[in-house]
Amino acid sequence: MISVEGLKVEFGVKPLFADASFVINDRDRIALVGKNGAGKSTMLKILCGQQRPTAGNVSVPADCRIGYLPQVMILQDDTTVREEAQKAFSDITQLKARLDQMNLELSERTDYESESYLALIEKYTSEHEHYMMLGAENYEAEIERTLMGLGFLRTDFERPTSEFSGGWRMRIELAKILLQKPDVLLLDEPTNHLDIESIQWLEQFLAQSSSAVVLVSHDRAFINNVSNRTLEISCGRVVDYKVKYNEYVVLRKERREQQLRAYENQQKEVADMKDFIERFRYKATKAVQVQQKIKQLEKIVPIEIDEVDNSAMHLKFPPCLRSGDYPVICDEVRKDYGSHTVFEHVTLTIKRGEKVAFVGKNGEGKSTLVKCIMNEIPYTGELKIGHNIQIGYFAQNQAQLLDESLTVFQTIDNVAKGDVRLRINDILGAFMFGGEESDKKVKVLSGGERSRLAMIRLLLEPVNLLILDEPTNHLDMPSKDVLKEAIKAFDGTAIIVSHDREFLDGLVTKVYEFGGGRVREHLGGIYDFLKSKKISELNELGKIEKNTLQVNGVSSSVESPSLKNKISDSKSVVVSEGVSKALDYAERKEQQKRIKRIEKAVKESELKIEKMETRLKELDDLLMLPENASDMTLVMEYTSTKKCLDEEMERWEKLNEELAE
Repeated sequence: MISVEGLKVEFGVKPLFADASFVINDRDRIALVGKNGAGKSTMLKILCGQQRPTAGNVSVPADCRIGYLPQVMILQDDTTVREEAQKAFSDITQLKARLDQMNLELSERTDYESESYLALIEKYTSEHEHYMMLGAENYEAEIERTLMGLGFLRTDFERPTSEFSGGWRMRIELAKILLQKPDVLLLDEPTNHLDIESIQWLEQFLAQSSSAVVLVSHDRAFINNVSNRTLEISCGRVVDYKVKYNEYVVLRKERREQQLRAYENQQKEVADMKDFIERFRYKATKAVQVQQKIKQLEKIVPIEIDEVDNSAMHLKFPPCLRSGDYPVICDEVRKDYGSHTVFEHVTLTIKRGEKVAFVGKNGEGKSTLVKCIMNEIPYTGELKIGHNIQIGYFAQNQAQLLDESLTVFQTIDNVAKGDVRLRINDILGAFMFGGEESDKKVKVLSGGERSRLAMIRLLLEPVNLLILDEPTNHLDMPSKDVLKEAIKAFDGTAIIVSHDREFLDGLVTKVYEFGGGRVREHLGGIYDFLKSKKISELNELGKIEKNTLQVNGVSSSVESPSLKNKISDSKSVVVSEGVSKALDYAERKEQQKRIKRIEKAVKESELKIEKMETRLKELDDLLMLPENASDMTLVMEYTSTKKCLDEEMERWEKLNEELAE
């Protein structure tokens, strides 16, 4: 599909990569991997035609459509979410406008026997068939499915895009690209602005898509679930592995070990030949053998060993001052934005030394609660910060707040104080900004390099409470591993907001789930949390009933606020047998009511379907009559009824699925 031959890219003296050749085939799922700054984003820009290589060719067929999602893009603010998503179907909407115009013209004209009128009917019929073949009647349903899969609610569809954060607007752009169904999808860090549920949905979407996919991601679980091939950019070379990421890691290690063994054997063979030549060079009886050895030596092709990029971030948080026993205590904390309640009744206690995770869908209040802890926004309830607490805060947009006109060194020099200024070069070197790298302008740094630079700020002053809001966005996998080990070794307290399952695994001992305006506590790690919810994947969280309250690890179903009076205190939850039975009875009654409502809706839907099918048959018979062949009113009624029937059938199927549950 796309052929790359002898690609070379230079920035300055040293090439970013050289002599890169590979082919992207139909239904390939390629993970493009390498350290930050290796040239992954540059490769994607070259593939989509946004950047020219120094040398080499990229051959793209004329009819090949490419969809490209960059890490950063300029977004418009003058449309609603639905209108912006509809731009993916601009060809269909233009065709619809032409059909409407022709239909209007046909209804106004009376020269039914003229050649131009008959030609217009023929053109309308042809265009309408093309319109139906494009699946135009269902594109609104596709838009809704895609937007909801990426985390939007139906109530969001008519909201202006200007009301959403940059991350949510990036989701709209991703939705537009997916809806266009290009032949090749180029995705640069698509998971950076997605929550865990949306990532799981995207995994399933890409698995079912007919498009070829080339993606850059530092979410190990995501690329493992999506990819079937790995392209590695390392030390200026591009190496193609026909396996998914986990298998690539093993194969790369085995390949280098084989190369080392073969190289050592070859070096031993060469040494033996040279030794023989030197020993018998001047002995007449061995002259023929010496010449043979010399010729053999000249024919040997040296075995090359893959270079290993051993550069890695060295991160160690400095020793911190001892804090109070309870760095963060929330009691009945609530946050409202106008009439919208983000969360309420938040009661939690984080102990000194704990590493906890905040998880949940975007927009459920994870970052909002962090801002409450930082005292950046007002709230109601009581929120206490413990004695002697020094907070180190890494925000989601930290890397984007850097001054692009400064160099790496100047960025750190401007915020460093006291003796730390004498160690700036050492600190930069530990973060892979040593030597000439420290003189780079911030504006030329990749997303991962900017994140590393922002992370340095956390090290400038000792802290004993780390609050990290999506710290792994833009970090490559080796750097994420280093950060994870550094947080593990940190002797203070850490609150981590993240959607990265692999990063949280083995790092946190407690999970706080945000959803439905509540915050629920779960003891154990991220996979213990999944097990306790009796689900296998985090995208199933939305199916859990929203009326479950978790107090200190004990779950109780909440039917009404009055149950709160039956809970003794935040340390001991005792629900009497009578209350439990009352709840069971109430739940059964509510379930029965729900089933009756669905059964009634199913019957109503079946009646509608029956009526529409009858009308479609009548219209079919009418259109078969010669005198009605050009009656556009009947044609339009048939099209409209067919669309309504499809929508009602889809609704009927969903109702039956709910009934089956």
